[in-house]
Amino acid sequence: MATPPRPGAPRPGGPRLGAPRPGGSRPAPRPVAPRRGAALLQRAKNMLLQPSAEWQVIAGEFTTVGAIYRGYVLPLAAIPAVCEIVGRALWGITLPTIGTIHVSPMTALRGGIALYIGQLVVVQALALIIDALAPTFGGTRNHVQAIKVAAYSSTASWVAGVFALVPGGQWLELLGIYSLYLLYAGLPPLMKAPRDRAAGYAVFSIISAVVLYLVMRAITMAFLPRGGG
Repeated sequence: MATPPRPGAPRPGGPRLGAPRPGGSRPAPRPVAPRRGAALLQRAKNMLLQPSAEWQVIAGEFTTVGAIYRGYVLPLAAIPAVCEIVGRALWGITLPTIGTIHVSPMTALRGGIALYIGQLVVVQALALIIDALAPTFGGTRNHVQAIKVAAYSSTASWVAGVFALVPGGQWLELLGIYSLYLLYAGLPPLMKAPRDRAAGYAVFSIISAVVLYLVMRAITMAFLPRGGG
């Protein structure tokens, strides 16, 4: 007759005291998601330096209009607005037929706020036009994809806004015209326009973008004084 095990003794066939527990190795730690600021800077850098590859990545991303605005449009559109507030308050603004006019900090603030709001509206208005034009040029209507094109193609013009901090540097902001090329490059992969019709699609979209920008600028200029002083 087998002797019963003593209380507290390991059972036959069970794990020995001090032996490693079964179950294999510990689960691998979850990858740390990149910080929002770092992701924004990386996206802006890629748009400026390797736009073709970055548009392919953007085309496959699942997102929403709100996420694009919160994560990209709102922070980047603030660059020219803030820089123009500071630049105009410090150096004034040079107009072709008037010369340099000096503005008060409050006037500069009002103009910067108007510029900021105007840029947010322009992104949405341009996206509506891009989306509406898509079927005409063999593309596929998709409002979120159109928002992507309008928002991310504006990267160059927003980044170029830093030149407003330089005395007389508003002319250097013309480097933001690179955004028109970004717009042209983004239409085929995102709106699914065939290459042979993408040029016409881009022309109409670029004209729309230029008109919207000029209207927005005209509205913000209304916040400046009419003469020197």
